Amino acid sequence: MLEIMDTTLRDGEQTAGISFNGSEKLAIAQLLLEELRVDRIEVASARVSKGESESFRRVCAWAAEHGFLDRVEALGFVDGGVSVDWIAGHGGHVVNILAKGSLRHLEGQLRKTARQHFSDIRKMVDMATARGMAVNVYMEDWSNGIVDSPDYVFAFVDALKDLPICRFMLPDTLGVLDPWQTEEYCAQMVSRYPDLHFDFHAHNDYGLAVANTLAAARAGVGGVHTTVNGLGERSGNASLAAVIAGLNDQLRCPNGVEEGSLTHVCRYVESISGVRIPANEPVVGENVFTQSSGVHADGDNKGGLYANPLLPQRFGRKRSYALGKMSGKANISRNLEDLGIRLTPEQLRLVTERVVELGDKKEAMTEADLPFIVADVLKTSHAVSQDSVYIVNYSLQLARGMRPVAMLKVSIHGEEYEASSSGDGQYDAFMKALWKIYGKLGREHPVLTDYQVSIPPGGKTDALVAASIAWNYKGTDFKTRGIDSDQTEAAIKATVKMLNIIEYMDSNAAK
Repeated sequence: MLEIMDTTLRDGEQTAGISFNGSEKLAIAQLLLEELRVDRIEVASARVSKGESESFRRVCAWAAEHGFLDRVEALGFVDGGVSVDWIAGHGGHVVNILAKGSLRHLEGQLRKTARQHFSDIRKMVDMATARGMAVNVYMEDWSNGIVDSPDYVFAFVDALKDLPICRFMLPDTLGVLDPWQTEEYCAQMVSRYPDLHFDFHAHNDYGLAVANTLAAARAGVGGVHTTVNGLGERSGNASLAAVIAGLNDQLRCPNGVEEGSLTHVCRYVESISGVRIPANEPVVGENVFTQSSGVHADGDNKGGLYANPLLPQRFGRKRSYALGKMSGKANISRNLEDLGIRLTPEQLRLVTERVVELGDKKEAMTEADLPFIVADVLKTSHAVSQDSVYIVNYSLQLARGMRPVAMLKVSIHGEEYEASSSGDGQYDAFMKALWKIYGKLGREHPVLTDYQVSIPPGGKTDALVAASIAWNYKGTDFKTRGIDSDQTEAAIKATVKMLNIIEYMDSNAAK
């Protein structure tokens, strides 16, 4: 079974602008080992900072208590044993020694001979094993080394292969390999040293990290390295989700990762890191299970003609059908079916024409917008009325050194209600006042799960801002969108749309 070592908490943290605190590192480590069940995690670099020191200590303490300590690793350096002391002193049990895997790096950076470097590594291995630690060795810049100085690479392994080194790790440090080279050179290492365990560690400078990782697995390496959402230095590392999907579907390569947890873990790391998952990201991106073309939706209705083995249910997702100028009747019908709205063929034609018209104008639409479109086109109460809930008036106060305050009057089915509240921001204060009203009415309200603001470039103060807000209401996820020149007003418009949608959902549920 192929080992999966995830290095989000070490190499992934080298993404520009990312720094996980102790609580965040511990939470991610727990998700990786307990929920996703990766084989190993690399969580720290020795001697980086006080914050890294405390984070590593917390992760090791938790891992020791729950039987995961042998699966928690930290990067150490060839530094006369200082890294070994640091890792062991914080409770760590596995050190990944960063050594030079190319002659160019050895001579240009360390300015030592190969014999001197190998001797230094042996001393590090002896120090670690004397303290009861397991040792892996990174051959940094191995990809350039195996191309430009293969004799040095083989001399490296020959000099150390009889030591108690668990894994020799082969990094494509600068992301220079292609899949054909990766498979060739990894197979060369495996064939030459059949009794050794090799890991492959990819970088994504040419967008080939996932492909190279699969090529290394095909070549017979014992383990591969990933990061959640492909985080990492420069263009990042191999994406955990894409690698697992590729291993399972393309290579049929056994591994122990629970693919059903990938979406949850990837979105959790997204929220903590602040690095958004691109909408078109494989497996976990918002659009990967979204059909836009009406032809595709029609094909799905006729025996899943446009479905591939990458089924959304495997990852806790469901297939959706985007609304826009490419939408056909089949696309609209699938959305209406999910909403419980039934239309005649003529009504469906009219609604489809309106959706296409709006799409031509580059208007962004979601399934949650469809009831409003239906109501507008058909001029009936068949769908949701946008007047069920509306804001009568509101006031937002912001003063330096004081928390923002919102005063709100809202109309719900013709009855007006008032409330006020402070908050961490103007919109937060608005929402807390709103939920006060719903609380007094004994009404359940949605949970805000995501909030995105799109601000046009160029710094134009009168430019329109789009606020897209994701909600969960009684187990149903949906999005609403508001547009205004003011960011808070845009968010409030999205919120009013949400309030009318939940009125519609509740009225349908009561029928």
